[in-house]
This record gives sequence, C-alpha cells and structure tokens, in this order.
Amino acid sequence: MTTPDLPTLPEYEGNLWISRLPPIKSQLEIYQELRDAPYFNEKEPGYPRHYRKHCIARLANCFLPQARQVILAERFSMLLRQGYVGRNPLTHDYLKHIYAGIERIERRSLDAAPKTPVKVTASSFGLLGCPGVGKTVSVRRVLAQYPQTIQHDNPFSITQIVWLRLEAPVLGSLRQLCIDFFHAVDELIGTDYVKRYGKSKTTEQLTPYMAQVANLHGLGVLVIDEIQHLRGAKVGANTLMNFLVKLVNTIGVPVIPIGTFGALPTLQGNFSTARRSTGLGSQFWDRMVPGPEWDRFLSDLWKYQWTTPPTALNGELNAVMYDQSQGVVDLAVKLFMLAQMRVVDANQSRKRQSEELTPRLIRTVARDEFQLVAPMIKALRENDNFELNMYDDLRGLDAHIQSILGGASDPRPRLEIDPEASPRSGQAPKSQSVTDAVLSALKKICVAEDIAQALVNDAVAKDPSGDPLLLLENVLTTLRSSPPKVSRPKVKAVSRKVEDPDDDDLRTIVKGGAERGKCAYDALKEAGVVRPPLLDFAG
Repeated sequence: MTTPDLPTLPEYEGNLWISRLPPIKSQLEIYQELRDAPYFNEKEPGYPRHYRKHCIARLANCFLPQARQVILAERFSMLLRQGYVGRNPLTHDYLKHIYAGIERIERRSLDAAPKTPVKVTASSFGLLGCPGVGKTVSVRRVLAQYPQTIQHDNPFSITQIVWLRLEAPVLGSLRQLCIDFFHAVDELIGTDYVKRYGKSKTTEQLTPYMAQVANLHGLGVLVIDEIQHLRGAKVGANTLMNFLVKLVNTIGVPVIPIGTFGALPTLQGNFSTARRSTGLGSQFWDRMVPGPEWDRFLSDLWKYQWTTPPTALNGELNAVMYDQSQGVVDLAVKLFMLAQMRVVDANQSRKRQSEELTPRLIRTVARDEFQLVAPMIKALRENDNFELNMYDDLRGLDAHIQSILGGASDPRPRLEIDPEASPRSGQAPKSQSVTDAVLSALKKICVAEDIAQALVNDAVAKDPSGDPLLLLENVLTTLRSSPPKVSRPKVKAVSRKVEDPDDDDLRTIVKGGAERGKCAYDALKEAGVVRPPLLDFAG
C-alpha cells in the first residue's frame, strides 16, 4: 500500500509481499491506531444505575497504550518487512527458497543443506513480562493493524499470510505445533494441509512440510504465545525451540516468542542462537513503577467515570490504586471498573447520595475480588521473583471478572426493584441483597427481627460502601457495646419409650447366649435361626 506522497525504500520496492502492506507509520499514528478508549458521553453519569453499569463495563475492553506498545509496533513493522526482503516472489530468491524446501522434504530433514544457497534476512525478538502487563493483548492490537491474509492474482495467484499466532503446546510437542500450524492455515485460507500431512507423517517429516507451507504462502511473522509452557516439558522443549531457531536462520521466517519471565531460561538456552535474535532488541515488560509513566496512565484511565459526582484523582487515591494493583495494567483497569460497579450498586438503597471513590472502597474491592491473585500481588509487593515465576497468567481472575459482568454488576446478586412494589411480588426473590444477607445472619444468632433491622439500618448509615463484611462488623460492634435481649426458641422435650425386645429377637438370643458363655453363631444355631452349612449337601 503506497501513495505518491510517501517515500519508497529501495530494499522494499518491487517486493510483492511488501507492496500491499499498510504504509510505515509515525509513532503518533501508531499510538492513535492502537488506542481503544471506552466511549464516554458527559450525559451518561446521569443515567439510571442499571444503564450506568453497562457503561462501566466498557472499561473491560479498553486499551490505553503506553510508550512500550508503540515501540513494539515499530519493531514489528521492521521485523515483518526485513524478513520479506530475502523472499521476494518477483525475484529468484523466492524460487530458491521453494526449491530448497522441496529438497528438505525429499531428504525428510530440515537440516538438509540445499544445493543452491538461499538469502536469509529474517530476524527475531522475544517479548517477556510478568502476568497482566498486557503482552498478549498488545501483540493482538499490533497484529490487528495488518491484514492477516492478502490475495494476489498478478503475476500469479497466491494467498499471502502476513502473520500467524499460535500458542506453545503445553507438553512442548513439536508435532503438536506442526498440527496446530496446519489447522490455523486451513481455517484461514481454506486449504487441507492437516488432511494431507497431519495424520500419516512423523515429526521429522512434518517439519519440512510446515516450513515449506510457511514459505509458499509468504508467512511474514510467526508469533508463539505462552512460551513459558515449555518450561515444564522434560523432553520436547529443546527440540521445539531448536526448530523455531531453524525457521529464522534457515527458512527465513521471523519468529516472536511471548511469555512470562518463567520462560527466560528456555529462551536464553535455545532461542538466543537465532539469527540476530537481539538485533531489534528483545523486550522485557515489567510492571510500572510509581512515577511519571504510572501517573500518566492512571490520569488517562481516571477520566472514564460514570459515578455521580466524579471523584478527583489525588495523591492518596493514586497511592492506593498502585498498592492494590502493584502497577499491573490489567489489575489497575479491573480494580477501577469494579470499584465503580460497587459504589453504583451500593447506591441503590440510598437516595442520590455521593458515589465517591474512596481509598477504603478501593481496598475493600481489591480484597473481595482479587482473592485469586492475592498471592501474586503479595509477591510483587515483596519483589519475590521466585514466587512470581509460579504465575503464568491471570486467566482465573479474567473468568471471575467475566462472571461479574455477566451478572451485570456484582458477584453478590442484588434486587433491582422493590419486591413489594412489583406486580409479581407474590413470587419469592431468587437472591438476597447484602442487607438481607446480614439480617438473615443476625436472625440465625437469635437477634430479634425488629432489633436486627435497626442495627442494619444504623450500620448502613455509618458505612454505605455496600461491603457485607464491613456491614456485619459494624453491627457486631454495636452489639458488643450494648447487647440486646435475644429471643431464644423454646425446645420442647420429646420423650421416647423404648420397648423391650421379644424373646425371638436376634438381639435377645445373642445376649442370652453371651450370658451362657456361647458365641453369637452358636447361640443363633441353637435357636434354629442359622442352619449348619453341611446340611445343604446331605443326601
């Protein structure tokens, strides 16, 4: 894709694979394309509560890029184009690669040296970081800036695959990676490579076929995500990583491995030998530290409030947001979203009181909703790298957040309307509100209903955060200071007359035999209850 106003670089000119790629962009253009801010209208904070919760849910899919995402996009652009320089379909370079691939297939080895040397211009770089810093979502945003396939009809008909993203096999199986590759290509362009190569070929035979398909369709970049999966593989990890190195060094296909810091030993041991593996600089994304970068990010995020009135960001809120998320972008966005959900939900039982985001509320939400990742956050606070290497992703937390959004508000279901005002008030509610749950708990410890209601009302007035634990704590504090009289249900004694067993009762027979010094079997046989077994065989 070129325009007369843009310069053309000689190494890229006349290359079919490069000709229809998007133009090279400036950092500002990259930033604008990557950014996906949630829609926000000034009128929306005045909407009813059940509408605003849907507005707040937009934060789950927002993407607010930082400098490192822009740098990633720049490096990807260079990696993609440089890899194509040595595989131009309009020159003999492409044909040399195809013929070399045929020789490897015939010799059933990716290590077979071709008769005619081929030009390789591919390089690679890795992307490692702690869970939640946005590695996968950032790469997906970068990939989305490029068409995944391009159909060429002149001078010949071929479907170009610009990029392909796969996940590393959990057991490090190279064969599984090849099968996954063929599946992805088949789904993408409608071929049948799995049927042709996937079932009857050995792993040694599959690798040359995979490399040939990659070259045939001009695969620009192969992204291998979750590369930390290989650290637990005792056999296949080295073989798979060596294959990826050969894709870069021999076949000329750029490869980007992505994973947590737990994958660092694997990459240092194997992938470091890839051609110019650090030529573009591997990226290591750690969490943000308190400072200008974190301040810019949080200020950008803080603008998207649907609470009434909006809460101004100050130093205390900045500090508590960092403490509870430890500078992990994914956690910070989810915490900000859930805090708004909580305060808007808590306001349902009050009449237009302030929906302020307070440090106490943020801590409460983090304590309630981040239990699945609490050990990881603790390790981040303590800079415990050994403990951090145990955490590969935040998928458990993601599933928990989705369950909250699926319920439209909070994991503790609440009634949207007053059952007594509903035409269908005769039906029992399917779930209890927080106050109902506390009332139920008080009744179970025998607090009178009218006193329990007064205690709950007083606790809500003292702490309107909606947190059930804090609500119950306030109630119990009041009870300790002035214990009310409790009503205890009277327990009616039930007398039960036990009748003496009959003489032919088995218990009576066994007991009588014991008194005469006989075992239970002899006593039962003497009474004719059991039959000697040999009598069954008597003639």
